[in-house]
Amino acid sequence: MDIAIDRVTDLVIRLRAVEVKEGMTDPASGSNPIDDGSVDILVSGTDYATEDELRSMIDGLNDDERADLLALFYVGRDDMEPEEWRDAVRFAREREAAGEGAATTILRTPIASELLEEGLASLGITPDLSDA
Repeated sequence: MDIAIDRVTDLVIRLRAVEVKEGMTDPASGSNPIDDGSVDILVSGTDYATEDELRSMIDGLNDDERADLLALFYVGRDDMEPEEWRDAVRFAREREAAGEGAATTILRTPIASELLEEGLASLGITPDLSDA
């Protein structure tokens, strides 16, 4: 695998932070978010990744790393078996070339962090996610 496990782990932790955020609980309240203390979101702060930051992180990976990340996602989603790793990477490269890249695919999936973890586990890799 061309992507470092630590890099995948960092992405999983950051994805978790984004996945737990809720949408607005009262979108038609008509009140001012400042007056409400911004209670319409679960978590807000500079320590939490936004989707834009995650997209930048994923897009900042080199081609081989992005292909591996997407292949992990496919294996975790049971689209492919761990024994088909090379095929998964090849398919991931094809998806990237077709414009359905890793960032788009991963960020539009609500349980992406779980799928990446399952992909690693399927390959026999147990990352340290104790900081999550």
